[in-house]
This record gives sequence, structure tokens and C-alpha cells, in this order.
Amino acid sequence: MEFRHYSVLLGECIDNLNIKPDGVYVDGTLGGGGHSFHIAEKLSSLGHLYGIDQDEDAIKAAGLRLLPFKERVTIIRDNYENAVKRLRELGVTGADGILLDLGVSSYQLDNAERGFTYKEDVPLDMRMDQRQPLTARDIVNEYSETEIFHIIRDFGEDKFAKNIAKHICLERQKNPIETTFQLNEIIKAAIPARMREKTGHPSKRTYQALRIALNRELDVLQNSLGGFIDFLKPGGRLCVITFHSLEDRITKNAFRTAEDPCICPPDFPVCTCGRKSKGKVITRKPILPGDKELSENKRSQSAKLRVFEKIKE
Repeated sequence: MEFRHYSVLLGECIDNLNIKPDGVYVDGTLGGGGHSFHIAEKLSSLGHLYGIDQDEDAIKAAGLRLLPFKERVTIIRDNYENAVKRLRELGVTGADGILLDLGVSSYQLDNAERGFTYKEDVPLDMRMDQRQPLTARDIVNEYSETEIFHIIRDFGEDKFAKNIAKHICLERQKNPIETTFQLNEIIKAAIPARMREKTGHPSKRTYQALRIALNRELDVLQNSLGGFIDFLKPGGRLCVITFHSLEDRITKNAFRTAEDPCICPPDFPVCTCGRKSKGKVITRKPILPGDKELSENKRSQSAKLRVFEKIKE
């Protein structure tokens, strides 16, 4: 299957990265190379782009797409939480711009064999890195009812999480849950019919929750943002595209803390904690897709772009 991925908020990302022809840039979620292509074409022979992704299919697709710029592009297969470490190993001391386009790609959703979709009957998988042994099948068949409940409640924000977890554990006592359609029927039975009609596909929130838990998406984001901000050169920018409230909240809070890290009580006349600002939040409100993009790609509907700029010396 051809690797397809609509580059969400493309123009807005390129504009906000303030690309310098001789600069160093990092695309931490390379995907099919859509954003990276437009970054690389703005670089001179002295500039360089580092593209990082954990998905083997993405690495192959991006490699082909970025061939015209192969002298100024380095592709690394890894999770972006290891990006700064990997870059330092290559002798890179800082970046002028870093981009994260979070969530699951159109290719991963549309390629049924990857097991991200509830629309086709395929084995439960959902791994972004197929070298990882744990799959979504393992979670639904081996995790405790309490663990499954917390995953669906916390990462899917589904008010029927407790009942869905209960139904999953009851059904797996009869037969292992192997496929997406098996799981769909279990979820459907756990949600009252009158509610299913109001909230779209009943499996949507549970699948989101399983994917986030399996791939540690929120932990990786939480653990990475501070390091990326520190890795920026003075005046460099970090652009993050999120697709649901959990990602957006983590990003917004990390940016605010980097801008104003002071932990002194509000009634202190002067700061005594000694924590200094690392820069400023460029986007007080997130940048959203325009009407044209929304008409071209419905998956852009929930996208939000937030931008942070490292303090200038």
C-alpha cells in the first residue's frame, strides 16, 4: 500500500518555523516526509534536516520522497523521545527548529493490516513500531479489568469505560479477543443503544485509548518537550501539532512552564526560586486549520498547532 499522509497545517508550520537556509531542523515525526520535504527545499547546502520516525514503512516512504535532498537530510529510525540523545551522538549541538506532528498517520489508519482501524476485520495490532512485541491484542487479553478500565477512561475519556472493561474481561474468558470486529461487538454491547446513536462509532474512544497506551504516546510527549526546548538554539522554535485534548493540554502546560517556570508563592514580592524563563509562547491560542484544508482533509478537524520560541541571547 502506498504511504499516504496529508501534511496537516503545512503552511502554518513552515511559516512558524522561520526557516533559515543554513539552519538545523528536526522533524521528530517524519511520517511520509510531507512536512520535511517543504523544510528541506528551503535549506541551502549548509543547512540540514534530521527526520525521525519509529515506523519502518514511514522511513521507507520518506526516504524516497526526500531523495532530491539526500545531501542535506539524515533519517533516523527511533522514537522521538530519543531524538536529542541520537542527535548529540551525531555531533549536533542544537536545532533552529523542531516539529512534532502527533497521533496516527492516514497510512496507519487506512492500512487495515496495521490494526488501527475499527472499520475492517483484522487482527488487533496498533503498534507504531512493529519491532515492539506488545500489541493491542495483548492488552485486551492479558491486562486486568482495572487496568483496561483506567486506559479507556484516562486515554479515551469514555464514560462507559468501566462497563466496556467488564465486557472485555467477560468475553475473553470464553474465547481470546483476536480481531477488531470481535472487539467492536464487545464495545457495542457495553454501550446503551440510545447513546450509540449520539456519539458516532462506539469503538472510536476505546481504540484511541488502546493505541495511546500501547505506544506510550502521552508519556513520550510529556518526557520529550522539555528536552526539545532545551535543545533549541536561541531564537529557535518548537512547533507541535496535536489532535486531542490530552496531547494539547500537555503541550500547552509544558510551553507555559517553560515561559514562566517560577514556583514562588503568588504573594512573594520578588522571585526567590531562581528559575528563569526559557522563551515565550508564540501561540496564545492554538492555530487551527482553515476552511480549505478542512474541505480537503476531514482528519484535520481536531488539529491544533502550538509554537514556542527559545529565548534569544
